[in-house]
Amino acid sequence: MSTSSSSSSIWSVSYRKLKFFSRIRRFLQSKAIRKGSYGSSSTSDNSNKLRTKDNNDKDEEDHQLVMEKESELDGSVVLQKSVNRLHFGSWEEKEMAAIAIEKLAKEDVKARKFMAELGVIHMLVSMVATEVVGRHRAAIKALIQLANGTSTNKALMLEAGILSKLPKDINVVDEQTRQEFAELLLSLSSISNTDFCPNKPEILQFLIGILESPCSFETKELCLGVLYNLSAVLENAGALVSNGVVHTLLNLSSSFKELSEKALAALGHLVVTLMGKKAMEDSSIVPQSLIEILTWEDKPKCIELSAYILMILAHQSSTQRDKMSKAGIVPVLVEVSLMGSLLAQKRAMKLLQWFKDERQAKMGPHSGPQTGRVPLGSPLHPKEAQEGKKMMKNLVKQSLHKNMEMITRRANAGGGGVDSSNLKSLVSKSLTF
Repeated sequence: MSTSSSSSSIWSVSYRKLKFFSRIRRFLQSKAIRKGSYGSSSTSDNSNKLRTKDNNDKDEEDHQLVMEKESELDGSVVLQKSVNRLHFGSWEEKEMAAIAIEKLAKEDVKARKFMAELGVIHMLVSMVATEVVGRHRAAIKALIQLANGTSTNKALMLEAGILSKLPKDINVVDEQTRQEFAELLLSLSSISNTDFCPNKPEILQFLIGILESPCSFETKELCLGVLYNLSAVLENAGALVSNGVVHTLLNLSSSFKELSEKALAALGHLVVTLMGKKAMEDSSIVPQSLIEILTWEDKPKCIELSAYILMILAHQSSTQRDKMSKAGIVPVLVEVSLMGSLLAQKRAMKLLQWFKDERQAKMGPHSGPQTGRVPLGSPLHPKEAQEGKKMMKNLVKQSLHKNMEMITRRANAGGGGVDSSNLKSLVSKSLTF
């Protein structure tokens, strides 16, 4: 009984709204007619008296106003018919109404709010579940326009159960439908909309299914945008990590250069959480894949994001720094510190400083070449200590100069024309690792 009463109240409200629009239409029609007749009579009367520029401008303004009113009338008529067909028409009429609503919502921002008040959103969401391709595509496209820039409409769509309408198997829907679903999800996943969360399995199942399938670049890019928005909310990290999002993003970031930036940006959100950091530390392709990205000279933003993730992983973790060192990160960081963007250089220098400090801590007072044992309590002669430091400094410089020569050869081969003497001078001033 409660369900039937609530349903009848909704229909009664919709009916009153429709009557209201009908009255508005009649009012605007009568006003436009009066305005037009007044403008024509006043023009004929004044033509025998004064034909000034001000009167001509006034006539033009009146004509323009009448045209605008007529346009509003046309729009209100279309809106009224479309809402009526969407609620009470056949399936074919509902489909045509959805197409008309999409066009109206795209052109008129105010109309989006009126349509929501008339119960359009709930009807369109119910149409999404239909098996006829043309019908559910028309409904999705209309919902995309209704969600544009209105958080109220987005909340109504979620309340109406749009997420439960996502296809369980992406293989049963065509590519265009996948892309339109992804576009709608991207709009709903805006950070300001806190009602959209990944706790429902349909969302991540749909997104990961597309990202791991041979879908189009545009569709995958939209899905990455959804994951980026979701990962920006710390409370969502648990659901994202437990559903394997980190693994999917790591694979995408290293496999597709065109998608790498957005994937790394989402990973940058997750790495600051305990679960996200742990998932990356346990991954078999970390840190190798991230170090490889540091060599992408044509993707400076990706280098910055990869260096940031490596910084978070290496911070206060000697285990991760040891893995990175064994993977050959130091020469790559030296190259980034010299040729990367300003932000990438700062991050690379920070990582190099950590490796330098860790090596110095491991060396200790008795590390390195020794000619004999020094009795406990007898300090080294200052001259011997100075010579030892000088010898280590020379060894480090020789190693760095070899790296610089390799970098110089790469740059010269690419037409960069880098002067090796300038590079060596820069290293001597800035690095002592």
